[in-house]
Amino acid sequence: MTHRWTRSALLLAGIALVAAALAGTAAARVDANGAAAAKTVNVGFIYPKTGGLSAFGQEEFDGFNAGLAYVKGKCGGYTINPTFVDDATDPATAIAAAKNLIGQGYKILAGTGSSGIAVQLAPLAAQNQVLYISGAAAADAITGLNRYTFRAGRQTLQDVLDAANIFPPKSTGKKVVVFAEDTAFGAGNYAAVNQIFGSRGHTVSKILVPFGAADLTPFAQQLKNSGADAVFVAWAGSNGPAMWQALQQQGVPQKMTIITGLANRELYDTFGPLVPGVTLLSHYVYQAPHNAVNTWLIKYMAKQHQVPNIFTPDGFVTAQMICRAISKGNPTNVNSMISALEGWQFLAPKGKQYIRPADHAMLQPMFQVQLVNGANGHFAVKVLKTISPGNVQPPVTPFK
Repeated sequence: MTHRWTRSALLLAGIALVAAALAGTAAARVDANGAAAAKTVNVGFIYPKTGGLSAFGQEEFDGFNAGLAYVKGKCGGYTINPTFVDDATDPATAIAAAKNLIGQGYKILAGTGSSGIAVQLAPLAAQNQVLYISGAAAADAITGLNRYTFRAGRQTLQDVLDAANIFPPKSTGKKVVVFAEDTAFGAGNYAAVNQIFGSRGHTVSKILVPFGAADLTPFAQQLKNSGADAVFVAWAGSNGPAMWQALQQQGVPQKMTIITGLANRELYDTFGPLVPGVTLLSHYVYQAPHNAVNTWLIKYMAKQHQVPNIFTPDGFVTAQMICRAISKGNPTNVNSMISALEGWQFLAPKGKQYIRPADHAMLQPMFQVQLVNGANGHFAVKVLKTISPGNVQPPVTPFK
C-alpha cells in the first residue's frame, strides 16, 4: 500500500526515527549526582520461550544471561540492555518482533533456536542494516547469507563432519537414511549428509516427518523396511522421546546402525538404552571442554542450581560476541561492529572459536561421546574425543 505524506508529517517522522535510533543504540545515562554513568546498548533477543522448541530456547536464554554476567564490565564502558521477546517457535511472530525492534532503533538482534526462523530474520537484518547473531539455529544456509548475519552456534555440516569421523573411514557403498522432521533443520541435515557421506561412496535417502507429528509409528515402520545400513537421526522437536520410543518398538536399533547426536540431558535415560556402546556426535556436554570459561560457566550455573545443557553455550557466546562488537566497534555504526567480529578468535565454553571472515562460519571444536550406566539407574556421559575445529570445518560459502 502506498501512503502520501505531507511535508510536516515527513519531518515529524524523521525526528521520531532519529530519536528512536538514538534511544535504541548507545545512550549515556546520568546518575543522581549528574555524572555520566555507563552507556547502554539495547539488544533485541528473540527466542522460543514457548512452542515446539521452547526447551532449547530456555537453554539459550539461560546461557545468554550467564554470558552477560561473564562479560559485565568488559565491554568498553558499555552495558548490554536486553529486551527478550518470545517468537513462540513461529516465523511470523519472530518477523513481527524483529520489525518492531528495528522500528524502535535497535541495531543488534540476536537469538532463535529455529533454522526456519533464522533464515528469515537474516535477510531482514541485511535490508535494515542491523547486526544479527543467530543462536542455536543450525541451518547451513545461515552461513554466508549476508555480511550482517553471524552465528553463535554450530551448523549442520559441523555435526555431519563430526559424524563422518564416527563412520568407518574406508567403508563405501552403505545405504544411509536421514530420519528427520520436515523443517529447514531436517532438510539441511539431509543436504549435509548427502554432501559428506555421498562424496564418500554411500547412498543417501531421506524420511522426513511432519513437525510435531503425534503418530510416529508409520514413519518408524517405513525406516525399518528401508533396508538401510545406517540411519542418521536429526531431531529437534519436543516429541523426541516419542520418536525414539517408536524406533525402539519397531526394532530399528537392531536392524541398522544409528548415527546421531546427543541431545538434551533430559533425554539421556530415554536414549541410553537404544545406543549401548554407540559413539555419538556432540555439539556440547559440559564435561568435555577443559578451559577457564567453561569452568566459570559451570560454577555460575551451579549457583543458580542449574547445569549447562546442549545449547547453553550458544546463548553464552552470543553475549560474548555482542560485547566484542560494541567494545571494539561503534554501537551506532553496524559496519564497524561487523569488522570487530570478523576474524575474531576467542575462548568460549567449548574452547577456542574463530569467526571466519569469508562467510561468518563459526569454527569450533566438536565432541564424540557415549551414554553409559551412571548412578541410581540413570545414564551419564562418557567423553571419548574432542574434534578440533579444523577437522569439522565447513566449506566456505561466499556471501551472496
